[in-house]
Amino acid sequence: MILPASRTSAEAHLYMDLRPCACGEARFDRQSAVVALEDGGLAARYSGSCPTCGRARRFTFRLPAEPTLPPSGGFHYGADEPSQLLDPGEWLWVADAYARSVPTGSATTDAGQQAQATLLRAVAALDEVLKFVPPGADTVPASAFTSERGRHLRRRDPGRFRRGRLAAVRDAYAEMLPPVG
Repeated sequence: MILPASRTSAEAHLYMDLRPCACGEARFDRQSAVVALEDGGLAARYSGSCPTCGRARRFTFRLPAEPTLPPSGGFHYGADEPSQLLDPGEWLWVADAYARSVPTGSATTDAGQQAQATLLRAVAALDEVLKFVPPGADTVPASAFTSERGRHLRRRDPGRFRRGRLAAVRDAYAEMLPPVG
């Protein structure tokens, strides 16, 4: 069996959040363990029970040979290569969801910090979409969309996957980052 590769724990957790239980519940308390693979590689195993129906949930992801460190003061889901877990449509859906959840006018320091963390994740998700645009190309190729959610988003508005538009939205989210402190 070929295990899906996760570049970071943030990417693995996001993948699990987007794969709900059969009952529809997305979250579950996760216990994690690093396990050795037969080929000498390492994997992260997450397991737990669905809080709604009690079903066992279990995900195992191959870990990268060399872990990536987050940029200073930033947030990231992975290195330079495109994700093997989420397709570009899922990443754009995540960026949209994060951006929509940021309240306007974060007056308190706590609210400002939460808004900043959320927008950093939206920016990082857009960075992930941009990784699917091949060098010299202007748009994410149709073959990159492997999930129903991703294909649906692309069918609904294929122009959202053009490099220039993705970069403009990413920059707009980055400009919205509130000052904290």
